[in-house]
Amino acid sequence: MLEPAAQSRLAPFNLLAAERLREAATLLAHQDDSPYRVAAYRHAADAVAALETDVRELFEAGGIAALNGIPGVGVRIAGALAELARTGRWAYLERLRGSAEPLDVFCTIPGVGPILAKRLHETYHAETLEQLEAALHDKSVKPVSGLGPRRQAALRAVLGQMLARIRPVRMPPGDEPSVDDLLDVDREYRAKAGADQLRKIAPRRFNPKGEAWLPVLHTRRGPWHFTALFSNTARAHELDRVHDWVVIYFHADSGGEAQRTVVTEARGSLAGQRVVRGREPECLSMYERDAR
Repeated sequence: MLEPAAQSRLAPFNLLAAERLREAATLLAHQDDSPYRVAAYRHAADAVAALETDVRELFEAGGIAALNGIPGVGVRIAGALAELARTGRWAYLERLRGSAEPLDVFCTIPGVGPILAKRLHETYHAETLEQLEAALHDKSVKPVSGLGPRRQAALRAVLGQMLARIRPVRMPPGDEPSVDDLLDVDREYRAKAGADQLRKIAPRRFNPKGEAWLPVLHTRRGPWHFTALFSNTARAHELDRVHDWVVIYFHADSGGEAQRTVVTEARGSLAGQRVVRGREPECLSMYERDAR
């Protein structure tokens, strides 16, 4: 740890960012994630705390590349620092805390207040900025009340610029884990959750008593790191599917994060089977292959 006199010379934002990185390391350790990832966040926290140049100044001057150049800071942590610098929030840490709140996240978008944030969430069922961006580009989705074509186009542009700055890599379309891996993570999560073998977090949403009930799994398959949780969304609660829908976040070490939801299919040829939403044809092919 730095001496108080040394700390006083450093940028306050850097100390705040280092504190957030250390908190992520502590939560990951408590949730039984890889010791190497835990150590990476702690080493990055020490490096950021020791900087005399404000991280926000580095980001404004050189973008993600400048943050990635900090010793001990890789591409994913550079993205986290960029998000903190740009919005004052870090969605990944809030997920680890169990305190992710989409309305608060949407209010970080310039021009979006609490009322519009609520309408965006309720209309699109979006939980993240990335999901909101996809919904705004989907012409088949009904428009939000009070959001005309011109304002929607402006919101798409602002959100696109915002995401382009705070994420180091946009995951290329189709560059995802196989459905075999996603369904295997789903099986591991539900089995361990059912056997009470996972650490639990206390989500802020739909949890008036503040109970730690939501199991969280961190695991790997090849180059992919996965985090799995039951879906604690308004829609899942409305349909009583909280303990059926499993949200799986995934990323490779090179950066870029996405998510898929695994559910029990209720209709059609896949009825009764676990499927990855949006990748049903691949799931059908997998089950047919396994049956042969």
